[in-house]
Amino acid sequence: MSTDFQSAREALGARLNELRTAAGLNGRDLAQLLGWQPSKVSRLQNGRQTATPEDLRAWAAACGRSDTAADLLGRLRALESRQRHWRKQLAAGHTPVQDRYVVEYRQTTVLRGYEATVIPGLFQTPDYARHLLMAHADMAQTPRDTEAAVASRMRRQEVLYAAEKLFRVLVWEGALHALVCPREVMAGQLDRLVGLIGMSTVEFGIVPFGAPMRLTPKHGFWIFDESRVVVETINTELSFETADDLDLYGRTWDGLNQSAAYGARAHRIIARARHLIAPS
Repeated sequence: MSTDFQSAREALGARLNELRTAAGLNGRDLAQLLGWQPSKVSRLQNGRQTATPEDLRAWAAACGRSDTAADLLGRLRALESRQRHWRKQLAAGHTPVQDRYVVEYRQTTVLRGYEATVIPGLFQTPDYARHLLMAHADMAQTPRDTEAAVASRMRRQEVLYAAEKLFRVLVWEGALHALVCPREVMAGQLDRLVGLIGMSTVEFGIVPFGAPMRLTPKHGFWIFDESRVVVETINTELSFETADDLDLYGRTWDGLNQSAAYGARAHRIIARARHLIAPS
């Protein structure tokens, strides 16, 4: 059993113990209410047994705190490995990962995101995506299946035209100037961003250079339906589902949004970058 798993299980047990204590119950009292053996209560709150969703709902209800069930269930889901290492995911190339994203985005109604160094995949042109995917495959030393992966990434963008969805996306202005591709490709990418402004399903904001910022996140992140946060690092994709993590990333996004430019201001920022980056 991994140390991370056991530490998380013990943390969940400690939270269960807090709920029981706050309810004024000892272990035997709680066991009697739930129809369990006292040993099960002990194992769960000491992190020696993994709770089931039914266990957690019953525990919360018996302690008079059914309102905590969602948080407990989020902690339980976090016990599973929430790290997906890119080397393992990309063993068969980028296409399987892109196909998974297509499904996840179709299942999402409201998505909030922030990127600091790259244009989000949801808004990329095929040429921009192609250069990123090739560079990533070379860096990670994984198979190149660039054209199939680009096609899958473009399929993901079909969700932008689904009337019931909303994509609230922020980028730092620096991402508009990062030459991860030839200048003519970047110019086309910036033109694509202009076309997003005014779409009914897209709220596209740019955090401009010089804007007051309460904090400077070191990585991008995506919040899916306020129930899951996904963070991509150089070697790993991380997923968080606890109430504390959702609240933290939600407040972080809100803080960035306060500094963001939208509409005509965003258009002017893109135009400035387009002028500076135009092929000579």
